[in-house]
Amino acid sequence: MAATGKLDVEVKVKSDAEKFWKSIKDSATIFPKVCSDLYKNVEVLEGDGHSVGSVRVVNFAEASPIVKSAKEKIEEFDEAKKKVAYSVIGGDMMQYYKTFKATLEVIPEGEGSLVKWMCEFEKATEEVPDPNMIRDFAAKNFQEIDAYLLTA
Repeated sequence: MAATGKLDVEVKVKSDAEKFWKSIKDSATIFPKVCSDLYKNVEVLEGDGHSVGSVRVVNFAEASPIVKSAKEKIEEFDEAKKKVAYSVIGGDMMQYYKTFKATLEVIPEGEGSLVKWMCEFEKATEEVPDPNMIRDFAAKNFQEIDAYLLTA
């Protein structure tokens, strides 16, 4: 049986929660624009790209050594809690993980915010490493978005 696990990361950002959350909701546009080193594009296939049931394909930039694409489906969207959860349902990533679900939450904290990202996964095989690279990718993404929002 393949291993299951959880990983999480918390990133303190200087942007206020409302502004940061707005960028998360508009990630199909913002992520490739701001983090072009990480994303080629984000294509919305169904829905509006951020509400429950929306499906999108994320195409990663050349810097992503293994995974080039991930098809994601929004499973939960809570405007009041500034929280979104999605499952990866297709793309290269499914070669490595039978299941991969992530949750992102933006929490107001002082002058800025705390961005929490957590994933639960089941590896396709025992040999597949934990998704530390994906966790680090998420953290870098949040830092780049924050830097952009502070100058926008």
